[in-house]
Amino acid sequence: MTRIVPEESLTAAASSVLSIANAVEKAEATRRLQADWVAGRYRLRGEPAAPVRPARPPRPELLPPREMPRRRKGGTRATRVALIHAIAHIELNAIDLAVDLVARFASPTLPQQFFDDWLRVADDEARHFLMLRRRLRDLDADYGDLPAHDGLWEAAMETAHDLTARLAVAHMVLEARGLDVTPAMIERMRRLGDEATAEVLSVIYRDEITHVATATRWFGQLTGLGGAELESHWHDLVRAGFRGKLKRPFNEPARREAGMEPGMYEPLADPLPGIDA
Repeated sequence: MTRIVPEESLTAAASSVLSIANAVEKAEATRRLQADWVAGRYRLRGEPAAPVRPARPPRPELLPPREMPRRRKGGTRATRVALIHAIAHIELNAIDLAVDLVARFASPTLPQQFFDDWLRVADDEARHFLMLRRRLRDLDADYGDLPAHDGLWEAAMETAHDLTARLAVAHMVLEARGLDVTPAMIERMRRLGDEATAEVLSVIYRDEITHVATATRWFGQLTGLGGAELESHWHDLVRAGFRGKLKRPFNEPARREAGMEPGMYEPLADPLPGIDA
């Protein structure tokens, strides 16, 4: 097991976590990183230090999104494993995204609260991954058994030059999409009698609302904008860093709880049925 020894620089320690290939070790190291930070074992400041890409295990095989096999509907063990595996892969990416924010975008102008917030998010994502991995093992499967796509990290690379663009695309578009689709997955698992998976997804759903809220709050704080100016700037960043329209349906109550009003994302959404684009 790789052990991250508390270092003088938080950003160096975060970069070390990103360099761990084993998914379980990375999740566990992320939880230790956050605990060490809370315990005051790192200096706040450090030079930006992040690998171009985070290390990943040899499995799962990473495919372009268009080449991913379509998940079948139904209640078989195989379909449940495929769903849980896909979400576990998203959570592993989410660990890297949160830790990368700390490592890549470290700046003397960022307050301590920025690091507090994103290391807490990283810890949540690590906890989510480990919960999902336990569910896979309960079903005689494991992370890496199925192929996965690399779309989330492609978005991260597209926004590696700009912290506000990273928040706008990776968190306020891609992570916010989880708020739209997770409630239906929870209900599906309950209908199938898989209460254990439903409970894991419920925990993830509640936490993800707070994560999108964190991104939304920091986006506003870092841009110094509000109202129509903030929305217009967000639209520009999303159009530059995200391909296509935002998918409906939207979970408006959860998005509002996370600080995103419909006037922000509706202008970038796919057309309503019966309305020309």
